[in-house]
Amino acid sequence: MAISAPRRPSVLALAVPALVVLAAEPIYLLVDTAVVGHLGTVPLAGLAVGGGLLGWATALLNFLAYGTTARAARRAGAGDRTGAVAEGVQATWLAVLLGLGVVVLFQCLAGPLARALAGGPGPVASAGELWLRIACAGAPLLLISQAGNGWLRGVQELRSPVRYVLAGSAVGLVLCPVLVHPVGLGLVGSAIANVAGQTVAAALFVRALLRERVSLRPRPRALRAQLVIGRDLLVRAVVLQVSFLAAAAVAARIGAAALGAHQIALQLWLFLALVLDAYAIAAQTLVGHALGAGRPGDARATARRVLLWGLGTGLVVGGLLLALRPVLPRLFTSDPAVLTQTHLVWWFLAGMQPLAGVVFALDGVLMGAGDVGYLRTITLGSALVGFLPLSLVSLPMGWGLTGVWTGLTLFIVLRLIGVLARVAGPRWLTAPAVSAA
Repeated sequence: MAISAPRRPSVLALAVPALVVLAAEPIYLLVDTAVVGHLGTVPLAGLAVGGGLLGWATALLNFLAYGTTARAARRAGAGDRTGAVAEGVQATWLAVLLGLGVVVLFQCLAGPLARALAGGPGPVASAGELWLRIACAGAPLLLISQAGNGWLRGVQELRSPVRYVLAGSAVGLVLCPVLVHPVGLGLVGSAIANVAGQTVAAALFVRALLRERVSLRPRPRALRAQLVIGRDLLVRAVVLQVSFLAAAAVAARIGAAALGAHQIALQLWLFLALVLDAYAIAAQTLVGHALGAGRPGDARATARRVLLWGLGTGLVVGGLLLALRPVLPRLFTSDPAVLTQTHLVWWFLAGMQPLAGVVFALDGVLMGAGDVGYLRTITLGSALVGFLPLSLVSLPMGWGLTGVWTGLTLFIVLRLIGVLARVAGPRWLTAPAVSAA
């Protein structure tokens, strides 16, 4: 009797747990934004400054999650679980080293960076600096969680990351409103709650590595190899974060109300981007396993499936945003000036969702194939041609947030054209195999 091949998980079987993990941190940030927003316009704008800088640093290093997922999946697909977990060990060491570097950077430069982003000294810059100096202590912890998510996704362990991330988020969600309002710590309470939640999640991911009974010794050659592999993802992340910081700086110079509205809309955009990115995580894992096992036909079939799922989900999300336009912004602020600015950008926020759903899904396909060099190039070109120019000229041309969000929309459109063209061809199916750690 012939033995059937093991059943491979579906896109949804991988995407749903990934969605929970990806949504946990943005949901916390949305709650944090809502809690702080009711303190007033200055604390909300200060959170936008401090949170934007910390988010910039951690997103810049997200290759610890995405690069590790792709590498671990290729090894697991080839039947080498020990090698897949070893990728996680080295990624965790990198997370500690890079996270400590982030802490030192912000402790030294929190003031100048906050003033630069806020458009000069003042109450908004001071509030952002205060939040950042406390919250940056959680950077190594957040990066450890990114690395842990990466290797666990690669070996298709779906439930553990959900439990770990939800445990950390639950701590933050409970502490944030309590520390900010009843305890009376204000913006300081927001930062403390942030670090507390990250501590819990990071501890659980480290415990998962200890249970694997593999060597935990840092290997300089392996660390260097991971940095080389992550180079293209790092450049891509730099371009993304510089673009978002430039847009926030322009919004800050338009006025506190515009910056507050930009913070609300951007946090929603980033939250929804990560929701849609659940299909990218599924694609990374499935494509990596398929190519590691020598099944390029399965990899291409996965690309078709995640494209359709991303498009359909984007259409639903965009429709919901339009339906909730009269009520959703009021969950974050009651300031009439901020609400007016938020309604202005809402059409951009909703209209981008179907396009973004396809872009993020196909990004995951190319990452799983190891085709990160192409992703770097298309992201760089889209930012330099679309996002950055329109954002930077919005202030002198008097376009306000409309110009900033038009730039973001063009950025998504150009990336969509690039990834569709790449996935339609054969080159991404022949990416080099993962070298030994």
